[in-house]
Amino acid sequence: MNKLKEEKKEKKVKGKGSKVARGFLQVLDGTFLTKENFMKSLPFVFFLTGLAIVYIANSYYAERTIRDIQSINTELKELRSEFITTKSELMFRSKQSEVANSVADLGIEESRMPPKKIIIKKGALDKN
Repeated sequence: MNKLKEEKKEKKVKGKGSKVARGFLQVLDGTFLTKENFMKSLPFVFFLTGLAIVYIANSYYAERTIRDIQSINTELKELRSEFITTKSELMFRSKQSEVANSVADLGIEESRMPPKKIIIKKGALDKN
């Protein structure tokens, strides 16, 4: 009689707890692999495995994209600073005094006389 009481107590202990807890314990024990239900749920396990692989691949893709964005932003800052430097140099070299100094070596001098406006009357070209 003692054996029956002990077996009932063991069943009660095993029966206590939620299904989630029992399922978790079966996963940790590995006992879920021996049941027929596992073979039925094998496609779902494969689906979950594939989903995990896709999730990991997506996180790697996101990290790579973030690194690419950061490198492009760095390159953009460098190009912007180069543009500003080049623009300021162009503005300095295109000043009238700088242009006059650079072409003085070629023998070209700046005109000191102001330009004159040439006015042609309307009928003057037709006579020739």
